[in-house]
Amino acid sequence: MAKYTETDNSTINLISNGTDITGDFKTNGDVRLDGSLTGNLNTKGKVVIGPTGKVNGEVICKNSEVSGIIEGKIMVAQLLSLKASSKIHGDIATSKLSIEPGAIFSGNCKMSDNDNDGGATPKEKVPEKSGK
Repeated sequence: MAKYTETDNSTINLISNGTDITGDFKTNGDVRLDGSLTGNLNTKGKVVIGPTGKVNGEVICKNSEVSGIIEGKIMVAQLLSLKASSKIHGDIATSKLSIEPGAIFSGNCKMSDNDNDGGATPKEKVPEKSGK
């Protein structure tokens, strides 16, 4: 009997302009948000927040492209791209960051050099080796 361990993450979840969601949103697929989310967004895929999209909460994902507004922490395992129309009011944790001129970011940014993990998941502290 085959063991099914992970769902297909090739699906795209579209939240259109005019749609307001209150509560946490969790998926394995990609998400395109042009509406409003009050709550946390957690996905193993890519998050695209369109120019009319707004998140008031925490975003955790693999990759993200932001053209809208995020009020809260965003944690991206690989690449976070902030477009010129984006507004981020909160902390960023990512592996790679791209910011276009005109983007607004107010908060702290923590970058990791580990492309697989980025700042999206906490890391165990490794004891330092002595120089002897």
